[in-house]
Amino acid sequence: MTKVFIDGSAGTTGLRIYGRLAERKDIELIKLEEEFRKDTSARKEALFSADIAFLCLPDAAAIEAASLAEGSNTVIIDTSTAHRCDDGWAYGFPELTGQREKIRESKKIANPGCHASGFISLVAPLTENGILPEDTLLTCFSLTGYSGGGKKMIAEYEGDERDELLDAPRMYGLTQSHKHLPEMSKYCSLKNLPVFCPVVAPYYSGMEVTVPLFREMINGTENDIKEIYKSYYGSGLIKYSDCDENGFASAGSMSGRDDMTVSVFGNGNRILLVSRFDNLGKGASGAAIQNMNIVLNIDEKTGLQEK
Repeated sequence: MTKVFIDGSAGTTGLRIYGRLAERKDIELIKLEEEFRKDTSARKEALFSADIAFLCLPDAAAIEAASLAEGSNTVIIDTSTAHRCDDGWAYGFPELTGQREKIRESKKIANPGCHASGFISLVAPLTENGILPEDTLLTCFSLTGYSGGGKKMIAEYEGDERDELLDAPRMYGLTQSHKHLPEMSKYCSLKNLPVFCPVVAPYYSGMEVTVPLFREMINGTENDIKEIYKSYYGSGLIKYSDCDENGFASAGSMSGRDDMTVSVFGNGNRILLVSRFDNLGKGASGAAIQNMNIVLNIDEKTGLQEK
């Protein structure tokens, strides 16, 4: 029986991980009573008692928790931004070349960001295969449901006296300093940060990340990109799909699921790379559990929803 502790189980990601693992027969959850949830000594004891610990905390608290776990044999899976670009941590995106093995052997795993997951799924295979030069100047639009903003944003959208501005999509990250940008460039081997336009919309969950390209930007064709995706994503939770919804591509098409689709649309001259997934699934808790399964050397899709 694998002992698991979730540090920060009251947040959106922590609650979803807890709910999923509570149903599994191979997992024993270590629980802290409410009065000890933020107690440093109790948390340290729980971290040392666990085989695997999920950190579902703000960055500063995640750094503190990782420090508390130093000297233990516990595998740490951090869902915050704090360690994603730290070379001492495995980046928890197993579909990238060689990454699954790093995750399996690591004691420190940084779960990817939701927007970053969509962008990296589209761009990393192309820079790796020379279709996109590493100095390419890219633009990315990312549409997410409001649950991606956590408990505070969920309360704002679902409150009785919600601001009428929440009835329409809202762009944010306007200063081009979004916290996912460093990992987006690092794991795609890009020399330049993309122009990034995240948008939150008035629906609960689901994500659609789009990277537009001109034909002149790539070393190849639209079909070359399709073939690379089909070959690159032969296992794991990402698959190539050329399906749409009668000429539309809904950001909610993967809501409630833990897998991801990547697609290529366009006319050969102007190309749209599109990934779709659930910001709470492959964009957060689903990815964290996938990484745990890899560490446990079991089917990485155990307890996850593909359809």
